Amino acid sequence: MNREEDRTTRYQEGSLTLPGTVMLGTGVMIGAGIFALTGQMAQMTGVLFPLAFLAAAVIASFSAYSYIKISNAYPSAGGIGMYLHKAYGNRLPTAFNALLMYFSMVIAQSFLARTFGSYTMQLFGGDESGRMVPILGVALILVAFVINLLGNRMIQGVASFIGILKIGGILIFGLVGIWIADSVAVDFSEPGEAGALGNFLGATALGILAFKGFTTITNSGSEVIDPKRNVGRAIVISIAACVVIYTLVGFAVASNLSLAEIIETQDYSLAAAARPALGDYGVWFTVAIAMMATAGGILASVFAVSRMLAMLTEMKLVPHRHFGMPGSIQKHTLVYTVVLGLILTAFFDLSRIAALGIVFYLIMDIAIHWGVLRYLRKDIKANTWVPTTAILLDLLALGGFVWVKLNTDPFVIGVAVVTMIVLAVSEQIFLKRSPESAQAKQEESHAHRHH
Repeated sequence: MNREEDRTTRYQEGSLTLPGTVMLGTGVMIGAGIFALTGQMAQMTGVLFPLAFLAAAVIASFSAYSYIKISNAYPSAGGIGMYLHKAYGNRLPTAFNALLMYFSMVIAQSFLARTFGSYTMQLFGGDESGRMVPILGVALILVAFVINLLGNRMIQGVASFIGILKIGGILIFGLVGIWIADSVAVDFSEPGEAGALGNFLGATALGILAFKGFTTITNSGSEVIDPKRNVGRAIVISIAACVVIYTLVGFAVASNLSLAEIIETQDYSLAAAARPALGDYGVWFTVAIAMMATAGGILASVFAVSRMLAMLTEMKLVPHRHFGMPGSIQKHTLVYTVVLGLILTAFFDLSRIAALGIVFYLIMDIAIHWGVLRYLRKDIKANTWVPTTAILLDLLALGGFVWVKLNTDPFVIGVAVVTMIVLAVSEQIFLKRSPESAQAKQEESHAHRHH
């Protein structure tokens, strides 16, 4: 099968409409963020966690600027992989940061899968043994894998249907929760583990996980109808929708549960908040929405991530082995993505999965903005101050988060650092040995000199 024929089987131009693209973005964003992060953020920063969500939205909005500018200039199915390539060429920064993004997106899948398990088990009185949550998570990833094999239209149809139900359901939860609560006033005098700035920044970093789903939209760039207009629009609409929803839900949870209760039930805090407000029916309703949200999120995420890895393989930035599998590269990358997601889901708990995801994502995000400032600013007509602000905000959030984790769970920072070192070293070796890469490197340095 030649490469051209191979390509047509994968990338269907114009197969994603603007509403479908917004649903893909919000599908990933609303999946993980609000259901599992609320409790973790409350643990870090106390009752200020609704404000941490807002701070995260501000940072995500500054970040989105670079992605919109690049996607308008170069819409592509590789999204972030291609953006990095435009800035850094066939060199280590491209491969390293693209793989960080790849891993952070696989981590997001595992996060969604575990959240699905935690909420589903609330229907059966919780998961005392701790075995059922990962089993349910693994089952969900396998179902998403099968649906992804059935093609784009199917994914868009299922994701859109789930998206509408989920957003409607969460809005109802937020509005009813606030309406029933004794008062919407949140007691800001009640501190968290520490009311320090570091903790607030750490919680904000976690909140960014709830918004980074907008990058899923960029990964499907070449498949969106009229991408130069619609990719940017879809990103703006997705972030705005999520800000409204997260703020509503944050206040609904904080109004119905004490801080201690939010922290105690951190893996399923929305279901716990529904119980005093709406009784058992409220819990079932919330669990049903969480199950739909996380399932829709995984569906959209598996779709986007496998495309990104396929693109990196095509660009000769990562090694590719068929392992005797039939079909196109994209089918293979789908299998690798799912296997990696299954391993993480089975062996890592929610807070550690989230921590790894945020460290990898923020480092990659900084690399995107630096690439815009250093190499692409004139080509894509970007203002200097927006990416500069985005870098500073990312560094603040990352610094706060790493500081908190070094004090509470240094193991996870250790895993993140070791993973990054292994990635950087193995990629450097691969690129040195790759003849395409060596040739491209020469061309690239030549191009950058004439920039």
